[in-house]
Amino acid sequence: MPERITPLEAPYEPETAALLRRMMATDEEPIALFRLYAHHQQLAEALHGWGSYQLSRRLGLGLRDREIVIDRTCARCGCEYEWGVHVARFAARAGLTDDQVASLTHGASADPCWTAERDRLLLDATDALHDHHDIDDLLWARLDAEFAPEQLLDLFMLCGWYHAVSYTARATRLTPEPGTPRFHDVRPAGCGRGPV
Repeated sequence: MPERITPLEAPYEPETAALLRRMMATDEEPIALFRLYAHHQQLAEALHGWGSYQLSRRLGLGLRDREIVIDRTCARCGCEYEWGVHVARFAARAGLTDDQVASLTHGASADPCWTAERDRLLLDATDALHDHHDIDDLLWARLDAEFAPEQLLDLFMLCGWYHAVSYTARATRLTPEPGTPRFHDVRPAGCGRGPV
């Protein structure tokens, strides 16, 4: 499908170029999502501040926890664009196996690739927030036993943040980044029971 708002392309206005440099953690060409948000400078500045926190070590969740929540949220929202960016850039660094990436995309916390209770809890919490916009008392008790209050607040906001990112990328029909995986690329045998 054609993009509904085309991301900005170089050469950029000086203000835009400076903003995009700040938004990218490296000297790479800015990803399409950032170039899309750059249409609205004030919004992009605000998003940069929040996004920087979400992807920083200041977040109360470690890299693995964070990526489980992000990948699952984006998959549940059907956002192949942002899911692909995170799988390509962070899955290996977060120690996620191919089966776990497939399960995050198409499976459930009961899949055999999830052996750690913490990982299963993150999936269950993300699914509950996506499906019910709430955490029931039973799941809350499990989460409360594993995570500190600050971590739970970060988890809830991280999930919500990536819902917002997913809504933007999907509604604007943002084209996946070159070289990033697609949902159909991750279906190892034995993990994942079909589309969520």
